[in-house]
Amino acid sequence: MRNLDGMPRTFPVNATNAPVRRRAVFSRGAVGIDANHVGATDDQTLQQRHRRRPDDDSLRLIDDLTNRPMDPLFSDALLTQKRPRSPLTVFLTKMVVFVLCIVVGMAGAIFVRQLHTDPRKQVRESLIGELQQENTNFDKLNNEVNRLHADVVKKTRTMPVDVDDPTLNSDEMSNGMIAVKGSGVVITVADPGAANDKQPGFNPREKTTGHFKRVVTDADLQHVVRLLWQHGAEAIAINGNRVGVSTSVRTAGQTILIGINQVTSPYNIEAIGDAKDMRTVFDAPASAQFYRELNDAGIHPQVRPAVTLKLPAAESKDLTYAKERE
Repeated sequence: MRNLDGMPRTFPVNATNAPVRRRAVFSRGAVGIDANHVGATDDQTLQQRHRRRPDDDSLRLIDDLTNRPMDPLFSDALLTQKRPRSPLTVFLTKMVVFVLCIVVGMAGAIFVRQLHTDPRKQVRESLIGELQQENTNFDKLNNEVNRLHADVVKKTRTMPVDVDDPTLNSDEMSNGMIAVKGSGVVITVADPGAANDKQPGFNPREKTTGHFKRVVTDADLQHVVRLLWQHGAEAIAINGNRVGVSTSVRTAGQTILIGINQVTSPYNIEAIGDAKDMRTVFDAPASAQFYRELNDAGIHPQVRPAVTLKLPAAESKDLTYAKERE
């Protein structure tokens, strides 16, 4: 037998794979089979069958947990009895708890602060304090030495002498050993006021970062002092510090020192001498390039004449290795 599309409806099956026919409820062999159904029972028999024994331990445990969850000891009337407390007792209890909370909080804050404290900071502060104290003592001793030297010079001059040696006085003034006064010029050189916004917090005297601010250096002050000597200056002081034969103008870290004294911007360079010659100190061809570099960096030196300038004596320095030439 074939379908409409020409394909057979069934396929032949081997004898070994032939299905075995079974009885069904609608077959002839199933007519005489008795039905096996559960018989109906009365309600009393059903209740007896499903009733649990009263001495079942698991049921008793579940019943205790469900209906009596509290331990019998805590159900005692003596333990659960509420005793009235006075308002004073309640207030004192709250105050004690409040004080304990404050003490614990403060102790915790101190402990956390100690954990976040850098022990090296205390060491640095101690070293800074010692350095400042040593600098203060050094300044006091240096001032004492200068005062004693001035007293020696003063007493030496008050001593009776047969002839006043003009050469000695000239040498002392040239060497900066005595205070002098006279007319001259004042040159003011200051760092540029505009800060570099590209590198906040940068070091203005370091030129290794690529972005730096051009400021007045010790080399600039040395160059100005050298130009003043060339134009006839007889005595020079920077911010009140006399430049003598043993006075150095140098940089220590980020600080410019005149001898051992620290100076900061603006730098007032006072020079006693011919004001006309010294006013043209930046007009010479040799200083034109230097003056142009300062202007390009925003540093504009100001030169003004001074009628009277009073310059102190330079700091004295004892000679150890230098001897008088015979």
